[in-house]
Amino acid sequence: MVDPKSSPNKHDQFLRLYVEHEPAVRGFVRSLLPTREDTCEVMQEVAVILWRKYTELAQAEDFRRWAFGVARLEVLAWRRDKGRDRLILNETAMVALAQNTEQRQPFLESQRDALEHCLERLSKEHRSVLQAAYAEGARIDRIAEQLGRSAMSLYKILHRLRISLVECTRSVLAREGFS
Repeated sequence: MVDPKSSPNKHDQFLRLYVEHEPAVRGFVRSLLPTREDTCEVMQEVAVILWRKYTELAQAEDFRRWAFGVARLEVLAWRRDKGRDRLILNETAMVALAQNTEQRQPFLESQRDALEHCLERLSKEHRSVLQAAYAEGARIDRIAEQLGRSAMSLYKILHRLRISLVECTRSVLAREGFS
């Protein structure tokens, strides 16, 4: 890795590091906020701050830890701004959640990777069914109609696919030493 302060093209270096670590940071932020919209709002601020302060990063290898710290501070700032909303966790609970999520991050990443591996092993048809069922605004009755099936049969297919993915993911994780 190149030192971010001496990199001739810090923009490229930053983008590579950000793209590599953004899913983990987004997952961390999402675990601390009530909605996806709130997560998007905070992640925009996190990205701006990371870029603005990138030259302050001592070593590129520290990017992930640094990004998590910035994300935590931005979630706290968001909480402060939204403090009157009763649905917001108190600061003690939020900090405990943040610490727990950071500690579990390696497992969560392995779990995500295992699920992606298992999804790739499914047939194209089964992946399409899952994508349709989990798309935003999806309705099972409409998807079933498009597939020429009853809603009940589609629910059964989805149930079997979920069980298959859980078993496959557990198997992959077990091979990696996670139990």
